Amino acid sequence: MRSIDIHAHLTPQCFIHAMREGREWHGVKPGEMGISPRDSWTPEQRIVDMDSLGVDVHVVSTFSFYYYYERDPQVIAPMHRECNNEVYQMTVDHPDRFKGMALIPMQDVKRAIEELDRCVNGMGFVGAMIDDHVNGKTYDDPEFMPLWKAAEEMGAVLLVHQVGGRTLVRDRNPRYHLHNTIGNLVDRAVTFASFVFGGVMDACPDLRVCLCHGGGYTCFGAGRMDRGWQVRPEARVNITKPPSSYLDKFYYDCLTHSEPALRMLIDTVGIDKVIFGTDWPADMQIDWPVSWVLGLESLTMEEKEAILYKNLENLLGI
Repeated sequence: MRSIDIHAHLTPQCFIHAMREGREWHGVKPGEMGISPRDSWTPEQRIVDMDSLGVDVHVVSTFSFYYYYERDPQVIAPMHRECNNEVYQMTVDHPDRFKGMALIPMQDVKRAIEELDRCVNGMGFVGAMIDDHVNGKTYDDPEFMPLWKAAEEMGAVLLVHQVGGRTLVRDRNPRYHLHNTIGNLVDRAVTFASFVFGGVMDACPDLRVCLCHGGGYTCFGAGRMDRGWQVRPEARVNITKPPSSYLDKFYYDCLTHSEPALRMLIDTVGIDKVIFGTDWPADMQIDWPVSWVLGLESLTMEEKEAILYKNLENLLGI
């Protein structure tokens, strides 16, 4: 059975080579960021691992550590171009195994649109991976509307994925890896709410957004968001329908680490909105992900096929 992984990361070789040579790379100094052995794998080594896992296609996104939204966009835009060029070369060298997901300098919306256009319309990328916010600005901010309109017109998928440990939970309790195990899920729910309550999904009805990690706490919290919309006038400023009616306007990867949670996700948003994503090669990835999906007793074979490849074939046209 075919499988397409939309949530698979890359540590770019251009960065690795610079660090090993002791060179500064777009403002990143040697030793500033660590490189694990697996992160340094070549595309050919990556394919060997994909084969062992039963994964046919990686939609490759450069690790979120390279967003650097807080830095000068004149420095970061060339960094993102170099990363995206490397991903593009992977898709050229191995067109049946890799598709591209861009980095774009979100701190400068004009530059972000230009890079998204270059990657999607010029190099065949399927979209871009972005953080849950840009230096504290959430995506209901009018500043980002030109980007949403551009992405909608291009048919680009926006894969929402946080930076490492920089989630809302970090400042409350930095211990126990909670910034990841809980924080990622909190941030994703805030992003859903920002897009919906801010009226973005009404203004851009064909915008294609995928919320990593199963959308976080979005589905579990939808009822409470609906209640807030019912009783609080400030929750109805931009939308005339309850937030839960927007759940099926988004896509969600299957990275829940829990069969009951995945079953709830499917039953809440619809099987056509749930797609295969593993977080390769992070330590929080799904171990043996294809086998995990195929072994879930509460899913039908049709649902497993939809998650593993059919939904992504339809979404990405591959």
